[in-house]
This record gives sequence, C-alpha cells and structure tokens, in this order.
Amino acid sequence: MANIVGAIATSHTPTIGFALDAGKQHDDVWAPIFKAYEPVQKWLKEKKPDVMLVVYNDHVTSFFFDHYSAFALGVGSEYKVADEGGGARKLPPVGGHAALARHIGSSLMADEFDMSFFQEKALDHGCFSPLSMLWEHENGWPGKIIPLQVGVLQFPIPTARRCYKLGQGLRRAIESYPEDLDVVLVATGGLSHQVHGERAGFNNTPWDHRFLDLLENDPEALARLTHAELATLGGLESAEVIMWLVMRGAMPAGIHCRHREYYLPSMTGIAVAVYEPAVAVDGVDGVDAALQARRAEEHRAHVARQLDGIEKLQGTYPFTLQTSNERYRINRYLYQLIQPAFRERFLADAEATYEEAGLTGEERDMISRRDWQAMIRYGVIFFLLEKLGAVVGVSNLHIYAAMRGQSLADFQQTRNAPGALYSVAGSASDRAADWNKTGTK
Repeated sequence: MANIVGAIATSHTPTIGFALDAGKQHDDVWAPIFKAYEPVQKWLKEKKPDVMLVVYNDHVTSFFFDHYSAFALGVGSEYKVADEGGGARKLPPVGGHAALARHIGSSLMADEFDMSFFQEKALDHGCFSPLSMLWEHENGWPGKIIPLQVGVLQFPIPTARRCYKLGQGLRRAIESYPEDLDVVLVATGGLSHQVHGERAGFNNTPWDHRFLDLLENDPEALARLTHAELATLGGLESAEVIMWLVMRGAMPAGIHCRHREYYLPSMTGIAVAVYEPAVAVDGVDGVDAALQARRAEEHRAHVARQLDGIEKLQGTYPFTLQTSNERYRINRYLYQLIQPAFRERFLADAEATYEEAGLTGEERDMISRRDWQAMIRYGVIFFLLEKLGAVVGVSNLHIYAAMRGQSLADFQQTRNAPGALYSVAGSASDRAADWNKTGTK
C-alpha cells in the first residue's frame, strides 16, 4: 500500500525561485533562504519519496475566472513550467503519477468532495518555486508529483475546516492505494503577506510563529478561523495558509517537527518545516498491518461502489478518469472542432491536422472512416462525436444508429417520431435536406 512518510510546509513566493535562478546562495540577504532549505533537501534524500503531492494555488496563470474551481486535482502524466509574463523558468517538466492521482480523485469524490480535474496545464510559481528548491533537478526530477490546486483568490473560497477535512480524505485515499509507494505531502503558500491596496506590505511575524505552533499542536484551532480572521492576522493573501491545513489533515494527530525555519526578507514571511508521524509503530497510528490492509480494501470497495456492476450493461462505456488520461490526445483533437478556423483546416486537409496532433494510425483511420462505434469503444466521449458529425454533415441519429450497428431507417423505427433528425450544428436546418442521403458506417 502507499504510505505517507512525512510532510513539508513551505512558502511559495517567487522570491525563492528568483534567488535560486539568480545564484544568490552566497549573498548575505538571500543566503538564509538557502540555509533554511538545506535540512529539507537532506531529509528528502533520506526518504526518497516516489511521489510528492503538492498543494498549491495558481496565480491567474493557468486558471482564470471563466471557470474557477475550489479544488482541482492534476491527473496528467507531465507538468511544464508556466510562463507568468516574462518567460518560463528554465526547469524541466516534472512527471505526474497519473494512476495514484486517479485513485485519489475517485476516493475524494466517493467521500463527497466535489473535485475538478485537469491535464496539460502548466504550473506556476505556486508549485515550481518551492519544488525547485526542494529537489535537485539538473538531470531531471528524482520523483513524480500530483498537484492539487486550491482556488483561494476569488471569494468565496473553501473554509479552513473544509481544507482540514479534505486532508483527512487524502490520507484515506493514499493509504488505500494498492501499490507500494512512499508519498510526501507538500503544502505551499503564505505565510503573512498582503500584496494589494493600502495595506500592501503588511506582515505579522508573531502570528506567523503562532500559526506554526498551532499547525503542529492544535490544528483544530486553525480550522475554526474565518477568512476575515486570517486576513486580520496575516493579510488577505495569507488565505493561502488554508492549504497547510490540507497537509495537516492528512497527517496523524501526533506529529514531530523535524525542522522549522522562518525568514522575512521582503513581502512574505518565508517558512519551511518538515513533519513526521510522532510515533513509528507497526501499521499506522498503532493499527496492526493486517487491520490496516483490511481497512484499505474496504475503502477501495467504497470508492468503487458507484460504478460497481456497470460492466454488466452491454454496450455501455463510462468515460472515466482513466479513459480521459489514456485517450486525451484524440479527445483533445476533436475538441478543437468548436473552433471555426480548425474546422476549415480539418475539412480542407484532415491528414495535416492529424499529423500536427500526433494521432496514431488507428486514431486517424477511425476518424477518417467515421467509425462511430469504434471511436466510442476506443474512448472518445460521445459529445465530441456529435461535434464531428455536425462538421461533416451527419445528424445525431446517423451516429446513434451506427453505434447500434443498425441502418438509419431501422433505428428510426425504434423512435416515437421516426422522421426527426437533428444535430448540434448551428446551420443544421440548412443541411437537413442532405441528411437522408448520408450513409452511415
């Protein structure tokens, strides 16, 4: 089973990444930052985690307010560095552990946390600023990550208590994963700072230290605080500290602080700390290994319950996180058909667009032959098939009939209004006269 070997709490201010990239290790002003992270780097080399689950927030880089989620879990296989305006940092992409991420996402949904999921989004300094200091990466990263993005910029945001409960759900998810993996939790953000308005530059060092004390010894006290109380104590942008409660909720009640350092060079209180379970016992929290394994198996059954038995429904293909992962390329390709310019290119020279997207021969063949049934079985979601149909002049009914292996005429006889043909195309009424002439595979 997967095992949480410890946790790290770290600020994610771009100051950290800047100091590293600018080679400020021996500068008197910047040196304390590097000194603070040295014990953490040593600890990570000792633990050699397979995966780091990084709780961070995006800073209006890859996530914008046209669709802003409270909790968004990365389920992809790779994450690049985001360009935040002046060019991306020269860091290699970091691998994602998609299988564990999918399990965590399924577990959290089963526990009634309403998650969003993302792939192929670049990560900004919220993740890469501390990550580049924690792990050596000149020759590639030594492990994989799972990013968990928390929406803390647009109020209302998740409560401190909700984040704490999410952490408890994360622990159940990770410890029920059947593969043997060592996982380190990384909570990023804060500490005290405000970067807008007349209060810009606000810091509260005594509160920062008090926060760190409570995080270790009395997280319930922090979970009770409102956003207004946190802003009063630490500045509005210090709302990021609720992400530290995600990490704390995933750790046992009793933890031991292996390292803790704090430094305030400019706008943000930079803190870094390392935590381990306070008592190392067989199993987890004193629970013997056999009982722990049984609990993990029970939790996996709980996670699988909602789709249990779905395989008995013939001709039914749920679009799962695994399908989304494995068939992302072809679904992403067909998604572009909502763009007028891409539609024109597709109709003029489909092969060129296939090549550009890196589609396999099998994928190109299915699309070219309009093999609707094969695409569904392969893992294309239906709502992209109807977009393809709209572009090539095929009604939804043609697609439905083809998926059932019937002619259009035979399928129409199973409907209450046999002559009703329709499509999602805005110009569908102009094409209706041609639909009955269109063949189907």
